[in-house]
Amino acid sequence: MTAYDVVVIGGGPGGYNAAIRAGQLGLKVACVEGRETLGGTCLNVGCMPSKALLHASELFEAAAGKEFASLGIEVKPKLNLTQMMRQKDESVAGLTKGIEFLFRKNKVDWIKGWGKLAGAGRVQVAAADGSLLELQAKDIVIATGSEPTPLPGVDIDNQRILDSTGALSLPEVPKHLVVIGAGVIGLELGSVWRRLGSEVTVVEYLDRICPGLDDETAKTLQRALSKQGMRFKLGSKVGGAVVKGKSVELTLEPSAGGESQIVECDYVLVAIGRRPYTQGLGLESVGLATDKRGMLINEHHQTSVPGAWVIGDVTSGLMLAHKAEDEAIACIEKIAGKAAEVNYNAIPSVIYTKPEVACVGQTEEQLKAQGRAYRVGKFPFTANSRAKINHETEGFVKVLADERTDEILGVHMVGPSVSEMIGEYCVAMEFAASSEDIALVCHPHPTRSEALRQAAMGVEGWIMQA
Repeated sequence: MTAYDVVVIGGGPGGYNAAIRAGQLGLKVACVEGRETLGGTCLNVGCMPSKALLHASELFEAAAGKEFASLGIEVKPKLNLTQMMRQKDESVAGLTKGIEFLFRKNKVDWIKGWGKLAGAGRVQVAAADGSLLELQAKDIVIATGSEPTPLPGVDIDNQRILDSTGALSLPEVPKHLVVIGAGVIGLELGSVWRRLGSEVTVVEYLDRICPGLDDETAKTLQRALSKQGMRFKLGSKVGGAVVKGKSVELTLEPSAGGESQIVECDYVLVAIGRRPYTQGLGLESVGLATDKRGMLINEHHQTSVPGAWVIGDVTSGLMLAHKAEDEAIACIEKIAGKAAEVNYNAIPSVIYTKPEVACVGQTEEQLKAQGRAYRVGKFPFTANSRAKINHETEGFVKVLADERTDEILGVHMVGPSVSEMIGEYCVAMEFAASSEDIALVCHPHPTRSEALRQAAMGVEGWIMQA
């Protein structure tokens, strides 16, 4: 039995950041990960490869469509899907190797194998060759992440019926791709294949896309994606899927009940969400159990069992890599005896479609439900000089501030590069800034970031550029 101060189960954004922070603080730490590479879903089959394909597909569409021609650039691009997938894989490999380097730099032991709890303070690791190793630690951090949620009646084979992993490695551009689920994953991957030439239909059980997103923001995004050619069947549920050779027959019916219809396509992507991964984790050996959603309950990252901690997708909160990273830092600092906490109200969310969506804080609907009085400042990208010059004027910046104190309560953006700009408002909200604070800060001209300032000006009614 090998003894450590901390053992982390899982090598994704929560796990590897926890292990690195523990190493920085001088703790003897091991990270148990069964994949051949570190980085978890995010680096291997999630955030990173999808962004590689989003970037490549955006450039292809710009060259193949009217955008390059309107700028006076005349080209006739040809899609090389094999090379597009190869560059994606090379980028991912470089990132995962980078995590290995950081482990060595911070004296983190990577224990290769699948870990499970084996009693208080003990972790059993099953290696690929079948051998077993037992580790001992005063503190164990569970960071096992999540997996795609299955859909009853639709059997994923990753040949014709795909999960998010399968949709990242298709050997051909679908003629007609049906995406089940109008959430972040479905819209991002659907937009990749639409840009590369696929007809894309998005089926959603609810009567709107992106549940939880600010209503006005969601409607603006749907309108933009519809103009690009993405079709939506909202308020629809899938009754079943049958593969027939190179095609799939989907049975759809209204969510509220009614007559069913058959939709034919050549590929289906099931993207109805993700669920915590706790299979075979040995929770019962220490007296832990999941709640009805399959999540492990925590109180400031601690479970009900002394020395057992939980972070990331496997516990409550948004399933976001940066949320897991924040929890990893706070969790390890608590283990090391430091004061630490996560401000969940200042964690941003991003959808990497085109236009992008970026949000932080509360929505208008949430504030109305609370009965909280607020004011709105909104500025359209059609009035932003840099966006106009770049021909990317879709969307807006919306700032919600408390009517009495002017404290910023929420920010919602649709538009170009908003994923890179939301951080300004995260910092502002972390320091309980007012909209006036942002309105009085000089922003460089001409930049898209000026829209952030103008929207803040709008809270007090003195927008100057629209």
